[in-house]
Amino acid sequence: MDGGPTAVMRSICAALVCALVGFAGSAQAQSLRAVLFGEHGPSMGRDFSAPPVARYVSEDGDVFTLDLTQGRPLLKFENSPEVWALQPQPAPRGDVIYKNDVGQPVLRATRLGGVTVFTTHRPDGEAAALAGGGAPLRLAPLGPQALLERLGQASLRASRAAKHVILFDAEATPASSAVIADAATVASVAVARLSEHPQGRSRLAGLKRVFLEEGRRVAATVQKGTLKITVTPSQGLAGRPSSGRIAAAVAAPDR
Repeated sequence: MDGGPTAVMRSICAALVCALVGFAGSAQAQSLRAVLFGEHGPSMGRDFSAPPVARYVSEDGDVFTLDLTQGRPLLKFENSPEVWALQPQPAPRGDVIYKNDVGQPVLRATRLGGVTVFTTHRPDGEAAALAGGGAPLRLAPLGPQALLERLGQASLRASRAAKHVILFDAEATPASSAVIADAATVASVAVARLSEHPQGRSRLAGLKRVFLEEGRRVAATVQKGTLKITVTPSQGLAGRPSSGRIAAAVAAPDR
């Protein structure tokens, strides 16, 4: 024998190479299915123990991060300070639709790995492609001074959008400071969004104050010119209302 591979050995090696190439070719599609559904089919986003955090790019160039590592699916667009806490629901053909807290679809995922994102400029949806990993979406601890600064920034943004002063104040504890600060930012986003439409601007005319506090249930209500936002710190980023829910509360006809 000359020490070279036999015909049988060469056949085995060729088969292994083909198998590895096939695995590599399908790995990307499999990884997307794993992110959205887990390894054993749809789990509705509730029982992921340590799934990856992924970045996506839509057809129109919208970049967003989808974080499935926490109790609720979280989504953040790169050009917005708001993190959306989503609720997964089953859809036809085994798909999953991720909705926000006012029931609007934000994301749709298919069993084959396809992702559709719904935006204000593309309400009917647009395809999104996996662009890589990302950092988890989490609230950072916040001290009293930092909270005051965040409240001031939110007040300034909201006041500019509404074209009159809207004061932001809160009753916070060390446990609730971070989520209250985030809720204040989200409230300013809601005011800015309402200010872009004539009907929204008319509703904002009577809004003078935003008050944030900790409570047992997430809520957003308006009474006598004050927008009251209740947060639940134990729920993290899901423990405060979205800008959509806040805008709906401000725009409600009976206040």
